[in-house]
Amino acid sequence: MLPQFKMASCMNCFRRCCDGNVGGSYVQMKEQPAVLLDTSHMGQEVVIVKNGHRVCGTGAALATVPIVQNKAYFEMKLQQSGVWGVGLATRHADLNRVPLGRDKESWVLTSDGTIVHNGDVLYKLSEMPMEGDIVGVSYDHVEINFYVNGKNLMCPVTGAKGEVFPVLYVDDGAILDAAFTTFTHQPPPGFDRIMVEKSLL
Repeated sequence: MLPQFKMASCMNCFRRCCDGNVGGSYVQMKEQPAVLLDTSHMGQEVVIVKNGHRVCGTGAALATVPIVQNKAYFEMKLQQSGVWGVGLATRHADLNRVPLGRDKESWVLTSDGTIVHNGDVLYKLSEMPMEGDIVGVSYDHVEINFYVNGKNLMCPVTGAKGEVFPVLYVDDGAILDAAFTTFTHQPPPGFDRIMVEKSLL
């Protein structure tokens, strides 16, 4: 075989591999869908902007996917103060009724520095998160833990059952930004971004 022919043959093979066209068939790799705030599961007066990452208005919004993996983490940045909350909720939570945490369908850290579930204040923080702070939430199907600017608040919440979703709620001018993939603070050891279950793809 001539050296030029060998080189051309090699280059064709390389080009087809890079193009994804191997053996005459083209295979498109499916990108994992982004986790966003869900415009089909939000309160009637909620506004979601910034490509599904910012919530304002009045009410709550769930994320587009539930937490199915063993250890998941997400963050929220408090862009503007007001009445707000962040945590987990089921699809049965009333997303028009704020603040959340008044029923058995939601577990939230609120703007008044409380962690609330089913109408009960589980913890009262000595310091409330302020404008510009980053609130992290981790969940391992046993405990929900909250973090402020990377520091664990050491207020574990147990008892979350069933299919739960990240939830953010706002009122009185609050603006929150959700982060589901790129984080300001390192997730706790063993925790990672929320993965989309393969059956949902």
